[in-house]
This record gives sequence, C-alpha cells and structure tokens, in this order.
Amino acid sequence: MAPTKQLGRSDRPTWTNHNHTSRRRHGHAPIPWVADALAALAGIGFGVVVALVVVGETGGTLASPGGWLIAVGRLCGFTGTYLLLIMVLLIARLPWLERTVGQDRLVRWHRRIGPWPIVLISLHVVTITLGYAQITKSGPLHQLWVFLVHYPDMLAAMVAFGLIVMAGFSSIRIARQKMRYETWWIVHLYTYLALALAFAHQIVTGVVFLGHPLTRAFWIVIWAGTAGVVVTSRFLVPIVRNYRLQLRVADVTQEGPGVYSLTVSGKHLSRLAVSGGQFFQWRFLTKDLWWHSHPYSLSALPRPPFMRVTVKGLGDQSSAVAHLRPGTRVFVEGPYGTFTRHARTTDRVVLIGAGVGITPLRALLEDLPTNVDVSVVIRASSPADTVHRDEVEALVRLRKGTFHELVGSRHDVAFDAGAMRKLLPRIAQSDVYVCGPSGFTDDVVASALKLGVPRPRIHHEAFTF
Repeated sequence: MAPTKQLGRSDRPTWTNHNHTSRRRHGHAPIPWVADALAALAGIGFGVVVALVVVGETGGTLASPGGWLIAVGRLCGFTGTYLLLIMVLLIARLPWLERTVGQDRLVRWHRRIGPWPIVLISLHVVTITLGYAQITKSGPLHQLWVFLVHYPDMLAAMVAFGLIVMAGFSSIRIARQKMRYETWWIVHLYTYLALALAFAHQIVTGVVFLGHPLTRAFWIVIWAGTAGVVVTSRFLVPIVRNYRLQLRVADVTQEGPGVYSLTVSGKHLSRLAVSGGQFFQWRFLTKDLWWHSHPYSLSALPRPPFMRVTVKGLGDQSSAVAHLRPGTRVFVEGPYGTFTRHARTTDRVVLIGAGVGITPLRALLEDLPTNVDVSVVIRASSPADTVHRDEVEALVRLRKGTFHELVGSRHDVAFDAGAMRKLLPRIAQSDVYVCGPSGFTDDVVASALKLGVPRPRIHHEAFTF
C-alpha cells in the first residue's frame, strides 16, 4: 500500500458534523453475568486443586520424616501456581470480561491477588527444601544444591521463581512510580517465561501426579487452556484484526500546547464495534516506537474510513506523536473500557472533564441516546487547554443540554461540592462521568458522593500500570 499523504482540507473527516451518516457498528453492551460465572468457575477450580493435592497425601507419607513440611509445600506450590494463572487471565484482555468489568478493575483484582502467589510459592520452596533435608538428614543449603544439580527441570523452576519475585517487586507502588512503563512492561513479559519454565518442573517431578492420571490431565488442561486464551486474545486476534484494518497515520493536528489529534485511516472501520468513551492500546510502527504500547481514548466516534485520538505529550511515545509522518503504520488492541453509555442507569447524565480528559467525554457525548438529559462541565487552566471545546459545546447545544466552562487556576476558580451544587443542581439524580488527572478525578468523586450521588452512578477509569 502506498504511504498516505497529508490530508488536504477537502479530504479531512468532518468531526464537527454531528449529523454524519457514516455507517458503523455500535459498541457491545456488557454481559452482567459473565464476571459472576467466571468468578464461580475460578473458585471451583481452586477447590478442585486443593482437593486433588490433599487426596494425594496418605497417613504414611505425613508420618514420615519431613512429611508434613513436604505436604504443606506441595499445597502451597499448586495453589500459588493456580493463583498465578488466574492473575494472567485477569489481564489477558478477554473482550467479554473486559467490557463487563473494566480494565482498571481487572488490574486492581490482579494486584490484590498478586502477593499471594509469591508468598505461597516462596513457602513451597522453603518447606519442600526443609522437608527433603529431614529425609536425607542434610542441611537446607546442601539439599537445595542437590535439587538444582540432580533433579530434572529444577534449575529452570528456580529461574522461574526468580522471575516471579522480580515481577512482584516491580509492581510495588514505589517501584512503579520510579520505573518507566516500557521497563515495567518488559519485566512483566518475563512472567510468561516463568510459567513456561515452571510447568515442566511440576509435570516431571510432581509426586501428586504419580498414579493419578486424571489429576495430571486436569492440571495440563488448566495450563493449556490458560496458554490458549493468552495466545489467542493477546496475539492472534490483534494480529488478524490489524491485518484487516490496515491502519495508517493520515494527519496530525495540534489542538493546544503539547496536545495533538491523530487521525488514522484504515479499511473496514465500519465493522469495528466501538462505543464512545472507550480506548485502544496504540502502537506506532516506527523504529523507535514499535515496542511502546499506551492507552488512548478515541476523541470522536469513528467516521469510516477515519478515526481520531487526541494525545497530550507526557511520555516518550505521546510526545513523539507530534512528529509521526503520514503513512506510518499503526497497530491497535481493543476497544476496551466500561466508560460508556452502557454504564448509565438514569436518563440524566453529567459529564465532567479536565484537560485532555475532555476527549473521551466528547466521544461519549456523541454516543449517548438522544433522550438523555446532558450537562457538561469542562475544566482547564487556560483557554488554550480546553481541548475540543467548540465540538463539545456544539454537541451539547444540539441536545439542548447545559454547558459550563471553568477556566483558571484551582485557587481562582474553585470546583468543590458547593460550586458543583450551584452548577449542577440535579446531580444527585444523575449518572456522573469523570475524566481527568487523578487528583482532579478524586476530588470530583468525593464532591459527588458528598452531594448524594450513589457510588454505582459515578463512572471513571484509570490508565495507571
């Protein structure tokens, strides 16, 4: 395909034409029972794993030297590994799970489970080593050396353990704050390698499997299923979809200081099911950026063959967007997110955005049903920072809604609970969507709760890693 040329005025999509008739697929609605069903399935699987390990123990093995230590070690090893597989599935970006629960909540669950596999697998290493040391009447360090030198796949298992611990430490809040996203991402890729190395060790040396072919088959099915889901959702589906879409940079437009809109053109965009407020993981296939992947929300509903994203230059990739050449290939994963019209429970909606956080609200505003009563508040430090301000105001006017613009510093233009009550007197009866910097979002959520908005009707998503 020949490189895309810089769009001329007549070629650019009419993002301000809010009555456009381009055919496109609407985003999929969440499936409420999916999360409960999968949680129940995960719980049943955990119970089966525990039962299989416990049944494999006998009174004789427990009474032998080191028997209880070895039994505890096996239980810790299998349950810790099972939880590790659950963690991998939580961030496998399963579309039907992600659009029901939301990626930010899945990440929180992933982090909440995170310490347990590390603790359990560490206990597995310690108790198994101590138990076998009692059998051989040797020291723990000597026994550990025997494992590494004489037991098949044990060295690979220790490497896997080290990789898991490394990934765990990189997820600590202090470490995340000091680590570049790309470094954190590469470290976590090694988790897949760790799982591959650990699998052979368990199958070859696992005493639980001796004389229990069904147990062995069950464990292999769990691993194979997890691997199949990850390979399909994280690799095969995105590759096939991007081959079909053939996305390329068509135009880059500056919207404000350090803020750029990127128009992307492609094929078959009318088949892409996407809701306003959702985001994609974007990867620009240049020499320096191909391995960077970051979440950016669409700043308008797609206008096939175009779609648009608006980015503020904060990191290496987002700053480089301004210099992308037309024709640059683009690779996306998604769409993701529950920050959509499907989350609302009322026919009255309040949209509150600050800075570049206005962009997903602009797309969401375009996607809301026509019978929804809309109020919009945009917050910016200066007029130049009100991204897509004219488009948002035009959409609100078209809906006969209310539009409020707060420009100035926090000290000069307050937006606390009192100011919110004056601007939005019916906020307690509304669904509230908030997008902006984390501090701004936290303050707005606290004020909305203070004014009586039920927490389930407050919608926001975080893109932190």
